[in-house]
Amino acid sequence: MSSDREVSDREIDAWVIGVGPGNPKQITVEAVDAIRRLDGVILLDKGESTASMRRLRTDLLDEYAPDTTVLVVADPPRDRRPEDYAAEVRRWHAARVDAIAEAVDRFPRPAGRAPVVGFLVWGDPSLYDSTLRLVDALAARPGWAVTVHVVPGVTSASALAAAHAITANRIGRPVHITTGRRLSETAATGEDQIVMLDGAEAFRGAARPDDTIYWGANLGTPDEVLISGPVARVADDISAARADLKSRVGWVMDIYLLRRPDAD
Repeated sequence: MSSDREVSDREIDAWVIGVGPGNPKQITVEAVDAIRRLDGVILLDKGESTASMRRLRTDLLDEYAPDTTVLVVADPPRDRRPEDYAAEVRRWHAARVDAIAEAVDRFPRPAGRAPVVGFLVWGDPSLYDSTLRLVDALAARPGWAVTVHVVPGVTSASALAAAHAITANRIGRPVHITTGRRLSETAATGEDQIVMLDGAEAFRGAARPDDTIYWGANLGTPDEVLISGPVARVADDISAARADLKSRVGWVMDIYLLRRPDAD
């Protein structure tokens, strides 16, 4: 194929790269290789309150691909407590795709090929992250030609289990992964629950007092906090830790495992 072929202004080679939950040592060799082939990276940024989150990703780029162009894009605002949750997420995702499209339009166009554009995803792109949906929505727009590649990453679920030195499941038994918003629907099953995205601390109402909670926040970062014990004993400690991180660091990314106190 000729190296000077005509390339559409809206043709891109998109790499969605899992970079782990925050520890720069938990990025995979595959992810490093992918980062080094990028022409540029789009970082959706939530503002000064989460500046340290942005620095964690730019530090990765400084270490592994210092010459890569970085476009920081303001993440559109989102209503965290809407009446219609699904509709609000759809609206927010559409606004994010608009912002990404505008950023891609600003990328320099290499001669004879599409630009290689990266998206650095916390944890793994397949688990409670919207980046792949956004890239797919971009690809579905008229006039766009997007080739998508995905690089898996260390998940916060596996990082949580490692930090607490526990297994995520018990012998021959399942583990259910859910969100705080949906925990009340499955907490009564008696199975182990890994819970993500629980800013409202749903475990207070859904868990039994003697259930064990293995909680972790900002895993792998210098601000990592780990708490474990019966829910009744440590719930207030978790609330205090969340408040401290929010005040001191500006953001909280937490996850926990709930476990009934019966035999393995």
